[in-house]
Amino acid sequence: MSATMQAVLCNRYGPPEELVVGEAPMPVPGERQVLVRVHATAVNDYDWSLVRGKPAIYRLMFGLTRPKRPVPGMELAGVVEAVGPNSSKFRVGDRVYGDISEHGFGTFAEYCAVHEDGLVPLPDGLSFVFAAATPHALELAYQALIQIAKLKDRERVLLNGAGGGVGTFCLQLAKRQGCEVWGVDTGPKLEAMKTLGFDRVIDYRETDFTRLDERFDVVVDMKTTRSPRAHARALAPDGRYVTVGGELQRLLQLLLGRLFGRKDQHILPLKPNRDLEALAPLLQHGTLKPVIDGPHPLSETPRLIRYFGEGRHTGKVVVAVRPE
Repeated sequence: MSATMQAVLCNRYGPPEELVVGEAPMPVPGERQVLVRVHATAVNDYDWSLVRGKPAIYRLMFGLTRPKRPVPGMELAGVVEAVGPNSSKFRVGDRVYGDISEHGFGTFAEYCAVHEDGLVPLPDGLSFVFAAATPHALELAYQALIQIAKLKDRERVLLNGAGGGVGTFCLQLAKRQGCEVWGVDTGPKLEAMKTLGFDRVIDYRETDFTRLDERFDVVVDMKTTRSPRAHARALAPDGRYVTVGGELQRLLQLLLGRLFGRKDQHILPLKPNRDLEALAPLLQHGTLKPVIDGPHPLSETPRLIRYFGEGRHTGKVVVAVRPE
């Protein structure tokens, strides 16, 4: 009899409530893969899209009529349990973490087989819960704010969709450079954002940040819903706008704008895990740390994906597959 594990199963597209938490076959590591015993994972936009099969264009990646891989999840922290053929980057017992989205999904489970290039060593002193909350959000924040926008000291920064994992890391990176940071979100997140250190918070249900009289040197947008022309109104001279995600129509408008000469507005092409080892000392010293919603048990994953998709969380929603 083949070994089994507990996993969250998405056998067909639909609402998160239709997900099944039950037994699944234990994965076997293939060529240059490692088998990771998952200790913690986190909920992301990809999970919200994969489970529902929306936007429909994502089905070209996930599977046209049903998910090609029935276990969602794209971030993990855990321990290498076994190594596959020609895998040389890690050994059994190594602590690892990473955003595995370039190599498939499957982290909402007790075990996950993943290509070794989708993982990096887990820095000493970091918990699995801390680590699971970090790779995707920190890389989006760092690559958007530092590498694309090229943030300068004491600039004015606005973050739209600021109360999630990416926004809270952007805040920390900007504050390291003495910047004034405004955050846009809604609901209970606003009070939490004030506590985290935002200089001003805006409720998007009441105020459109693109129609403020204020101008910003950098705008990082986690939830792009407005046109490039609207974004331009929010930028100071030499200002830079970077989106890390949003409505497909708006992202296509931004892409066309860049093709026709609008060079102050950027779409981030994320490179997963690329900077994690360089940023490890900041994580170890507590200079950068994720804001964690949870950890929650694996059995709560269907509810958590709905909770995440409706934007009711603050920071990263973390699932403790093996409670520490």
